[in-house]
Amino acid sequence: MTSLISAPGLLRVLAGVTVLDVRWQLERTDGREQYAAGHVPGAAYVDLETDLADPPGPGGRHPLPDPTRFGAAMRRCGVRTDRPVVVYDDWSGLAATRAWWLLRHHGHRDVRVLDGGWSGWRAAGGVVGTDLTPARPGDFEPDPGHLPVVDADGAARVAADGVLLDARAAERFRGDVEPVDPVAGHIPGAVNLPASGNLDGGRFRSRDALAAAYARTEGAAEVAVYCGSGVTATHDLFVLHELGRVAALYPGSWSEWVTDPARPVAVGDDAPERPPGPAGAARGV
Repeated sequence: MTSLISAPGLLRVLAGVTVLDVRWQLERTDGREQYAAGHVPGAAYVDLETDLADPPGPGGRHPLPDPTRFGAAMRRCGVRTDRPVVVYDDWSGLAATRAWWLLRHHGHRDVRVLDGGWSGWRAAGGVVGTDLTPARPGDFEPDPGHLPVVDADGAARVAADGVLLDARAAERFRGDVEPVDPVAGHIPGAVNLPASGNLDGGRFRSRDALAAAYARTEGAAEVAVYCGSGVTATHDLFVLHELGRVAALYPGSWSEWVTDPARPVAVGDDAPERPPGPAGAARGV
């Protein structure tokens, strides 16, 4: 069963689902203001950096949130165990899939991503809500472990023995630029599959097109995905889920990998390793 829902589909079931607005975007902090200006009626605002991540540190820029704190945030937003959840953003689904992954990882069994996000909702003539009344508290209790994760050693193992996907843009994978983290390049052995390629016109590509793009993962002994900080990677993981394939998230991703200077770094499309080194001034998020 697909975990995508269209704007018309959401309109039909709106009264029976919990909607989460996750309008966060890298290097922008206006998600809450956007939500206040207009949102899917009844939606609750979720802050990615405070609700869907722990503070930055040795575990990367967006470590997985403490389960107790995550559960409290979801209950505050009205999430119930027995009620479907729909998540959306206005950033190509990159933040929404982080919420989708976390809820599924913590045991929620029915979470959908709004195809096309907020822009798709507006384009379909969806009603714009402005009510800021807090949601009725939910009863969701987090139970982590329902979706797999790997650590840095596990990511290296998958790169050697399975398929490790890097969901970042190609220029960051190659090490041509690195606008966020202090070291440029990628985990040796990783394969670049940018999350941007999952979409066509702001919506997810057809199943056949995605199956062709992800063909290298079919039959792999193990598949894992990383990105800069464990957010964009969930977009690739969502696609793999839609294709019926099990894959793990490396939560710390590149921002954790480069905290240990002993970990190798590769540059180029298929280049030998080089010692880690500065990529210029990093702009932090």
